[in-house]
Amino acid sequence: MDLRNFGIESPILSILEDMLEFPEEQEKTRNNPSGAYVRDAKAMAATPVDVIEYPTSYVFVVDMPGINANEIKVKVENDNVLVVSGERKRDKEKDEKDGLKYLRLERRVGKFMRKFSLPENANMDAISAVCRDGVLRVTVEKLPPPEPKKPRTVAVKVA
Repeated sequence: MDLRNFGIESPILSILEDMLEFPEEQEKTRNNPSGAYVRDAKAMAATPVDVIEYPTSYVFVVDMPGINANEIKVKVENDNVLVVSGERKRDKEKDEKDGLKYLRLERRVGKFMRKFSLPENANMDAISAVCRDGVLRVTVEKLPPPEPKKPRTVAVKVA
């Protein structure tokens, strides 16, 4: 049962929910989506993105505060799907060693992911990603428009 449906939201409840997850074999017998699917869906919903089209490129702007650039993965799957993923971790061992006690945990930790189908005019060989001040900018250059076909004249032969 998801207690968020009743307006109850707490970091402790989400931790307990993760601890009480059923193995995937049992979930499949209950006709429910797998735990991996649910985690991916949550990760996608929690990662807002702005998509901007310029005359020569598409730009994807993702807020990623507190995530190092080496923890972010940008790749292309199936020839036209841009995937931005990664994981924000909290160092539990260091926190325990330092004697920290969290009174409130609101910043999201865990995996994040977004997938975008790229249009036909996206140049898959000209993709760049830059992370600065907690904002990731992925730029996908556009292919130049195809040149219009010129009419061709065919010589008529006398038979």
